[in-house]
Amino acid sequence: MSRQLLSRALVSINWLSQALETSKPGPSLRVLDASFYYPPIRDGRKEYDEKHIPGALYFDIDECKDHASPYEVMLPSESFFANYVGNLGINNETHVVIYDADQVGVYYSARAWWMFRAFGHYKVSVLDGGFRNWVKQGLPVTSEVVKPKPETFRAVLNPALVKSFEDIQRNLKAKEFQLVDSRPAGRYNGVEPEPGEVILPGHIPGSSNIPFTSFLTEEGFEKSPDEMKQLFKDKGIDLTKPLTITCRRGVTACQLVLASFILGKEDTSVYDGSWFEWFHRSKPEDRVSA
Repeated sequence: MSRQLLSRALVSINWLSQALETSKPGPSLRVLDASFYYPPIRDGRKEYDEKHIPGALYFDIDECKDHASPYEVMLPSESFFANYVGNLGINNETHVVIYDADQVGVYYSARAWWMFRAFGHYKVSVLDGGFRNWVKQGLPVTSEVVKPKPETFRAVLNPALVKSFEDIQRNLKAKEFQLVDSRPAGRYNGVEPEPGEVILPGHIPGSSNIPFTSFLTEEGFEKSPDEMKQLFKDKGIDLTKPLTITCRRGVTACQLVLASFILGKEDTSVYDGSWFEWFHRSKPEDRVSA
């Protein structure tokens, strides 16, 4: 697989470095730093202010959400998203490249990538290897923050890419789609605590478990398509059939959506409320734990 334009959803560090050498970030190409951490052991915005890819703007996952929802980072409204990304100088023709600074390589950037796709923007890619490997390769960084000229962005939610609590509840019996949980095995099995300890661990009945880090190399890059395909196959997941991914809050689930997209499956959906919502709304008998 080429280490340049790896897929429509994945670009290499070399590709982005060369793209930034030939043209400055603007309405045709925007780079976003989507670093965020929960629990807040690190401050993504502070780290961005101190050091980021030249021309990159900060995409705040905790700001670009439904603030009226009691469930962690639920999708905002179409109008909120359109206004938020428009103020980042993004229009419907902009190629958006997203990265984050997490040590695993790709974490919240996959969530931001999925958000753009959910709102109908398909010219969006994740930087393979993330900021960790950008720095490792000795590429330039800066503390300079660029103020973009606002653009007009039209957001139209694609409901096929988002599952609700009611959808998951109905699927317990209907079995309309496969459900995969991307959290670490200990939390899925209910033997390790959830971050923040505000909810107990466990999983939705009928869901399989493929931890999101399984799709990443130790160096922080996406594994090869053949390796990704085998990960799904080993869990009995048929990529020709409907698939929904869940996690704690709809973030690491997007890593599996990204993986399935790279494998040619573009209709994988996310249960946006994920385990956090399920824990609070479901009946006790609909939660599996150790």
